[in-house]
Amino acid sequence: MDATNTQPLTPKPKKKPVGPMIFKYMGRHGFLLIPVFLFLILITYLRTLIPLFTQHIVDFVLRYSDQGSRLPVFLFRLVDAGDPKTQLLLAAALMVGVDIVRALAIIARRMTSAVFAERVTFDLRNHLYRKLQNLGYSFHTHSETGDLIQRCTSDVGTYQNFIKDQIVEVARLTLLVVISIWQMSKLNGNLMLISLASAPVLLVIASIYSLQVEKQFKIIEDNESKMTTAVQENVSGSRVVKAFANERHEVEKFEVLNRKFTDSDIKLTRKMARFWSGTDIICFVQLCVVSSIGLVMAARGEITLGVFTAFVAYSGNIIWPMRQLGRLVGDFSKAGVAITRLDDILSQKDEYAGEGGSLTPEFTGEIEFDHVAFQFPDSLTHQLEDIDFRIRRGETVAIIGRTGSGKSTLMRLLVRLLDPISGSIRFDGVDSRQIEKHHLRNNVGIILQEPFLFSKTVEENIKIADRNNSSDRVQEVAKIARIHEDIVGFEKGYATLVGERGVTLSGGQKQRVAIARMLLKPKPILIFDDSLSAVDTETDLQIRSALKQEWKQSTVFIITHRITTAKEADRIFVLEKGRIAETGSHDELLAQGGIYKQIWDIQSQLDFQLEGGESDAR
Repeated sequence: MDATNTQPLTPKPKKKPVGPMIFKYMGRHGFLLIPVFLFLILITYLRTLIPLFTQHIVDFVLRYSDQGSRLPVFLFRLVDAGDPKTQLLLAAALMVGVDIVRALAIIARRMTSAVFAERVTFDLRNHLYRKLQNLGYSFHTHSETGDLIQRCTSDVGTYQNFIKDQIVEVARLTLLVVISIWQMSKLNGNLMLISLASAPVLLVIASIYSLQVEKQFKIIEDNESKMTTAVQENVSGSRVVKAFANERHEVEKFEVLNRKFTDSDIKLTRKMARFWSGTDIICFVQLCVVSSIGLVMAARGEITLGVFTAFVAYSGNIIWPMRQLGRLVGDFSKAGVAITRLDDILSQKDEYAGEGGSLTPEFTGEIEFDHVAFQFPDSLTHQLEDIDFRIRRGETVAIIGRTGSGKSTLMRLLVRLLDPISGSIRFDGVDSRQIEKHHLRNNVGIILQEPFLFSKTVEENIKIADRNNSSDRVQEVAKIARIHEDIVGFEKGYATLVGERGVTLSGGQKQRVAIARMLLKPKPILIFDDSLSAVDTETDLQIRSALKQEWKQSTVFIITHRITTAKEADRIFVLEKGRIAETGSHDELLAQGGIYKQIWDIQSQLDFQLEGGESDAR
């Protein structure tokens, strides 16, 4: 069986087409695009009528030609009344009316687009957050926090802007070009073909530009992600930076990342400048050619002056949208990079999807490790090998060993943050891989080595384990964890904010709040992953004594480096290089004279020296 359930963020071996991904996450809100495009058709059609009004006024009202008006019949009937002055006023009024209708349609289209984009991104953000919650331990340990934050904010914003504006703009420009070509074909086919002469050139240039900027957008996103990660890590680790007076190094490191980001952005700007200037020249030349040929044809009588003026307007409707195509291609490339980065997260396999475990047995606290082995995918050696033991209900087990001996990995296997590559772990005789993960974790309480407190009040942090508990119960478990006296000493007591927005707790206080949080909801199995290391020996003893009285039936695992904490356990396992080197009670292990005895002697000598130093100081 695989050691992990979810792979970390890595580049996909096979590039997915961007188009389907863009529409994939529109989900149930895709129907809102129907009114958007209906409004778009109306807006575009009304715009293409303006040149025909010009032709009507020049050729029909002002009598510069006897070829008549090219207005659609339903509009012509509205303005064909009275003398020329009346006809001119009617035509002007109808043009204003058409523009007013067009403006109202634009407002409706923009509002509908905004609602559509907001609803899609609302669902997308929720989807992303749920996905991140349900991804496995391996994913989060291999992913950079700053990069994930950028994907969930900046990349979502890029996608939102694209579906709100750019995707509609593509449709608008396409409709404008198509309808303009159709209107031009009715006026003069030859001049229409001349007006389209630059189109192939602009399309080729836009395609080349698209390939170039797509690569550059990816480089920019990666550089920005590294810069965001550096900021996040520096802010989170500000105490470490200041403790080692490392501010100058951190500033220099950020300047290097900032320079890379700035240089990549400038490089993109240069590419865009070359594209815009080049296409501007092509468009200007094309308009000059159409105008010159149109004037010659008008002078020869091949077209009327009104048709010529309409053609100049229609040429702009064709040439400038094709020039805009480059910008839209660039926006599409940027959105493609963003949605690909989002899809890298959303396409990951959920930790709970197809896990195989569906049983929800009753937990009593009996645990068996049957020749369990574990190895991380990127490791050359086993972290754990041939771990074999059985724990009875209500037993307290201490696990000690050198740093890197596999103690924390062992506990992560217990709660299925990781899965063994061989052997099995059984709870009351049931293989852990057959148990539904949520059910398993609801029956195993774990306090990690580095407890995390949310930016909430002390009471809210404790209640995270069970929000339905009363304040009295919160205070009870706080007393067991020996944190109650500290909390009532705060100005606002249990209503005191902790975390980024509130007071800063000491390491020992954080660990005791985390212990209280776990104790709020009794569980048959409790794990202390070196979570008593930041409290003094006396407090450690008081917490463990209170636990024995309150949770006599719970099986307790204590991972520790401190022999004084381990010696009170019913059994002690000594891990060495991923194997159980020794097992037994405190007295039995001392009698064996092995690793445990060595650690005991060293720590006893250190404690004696410290006590002696204190006596001398007094």
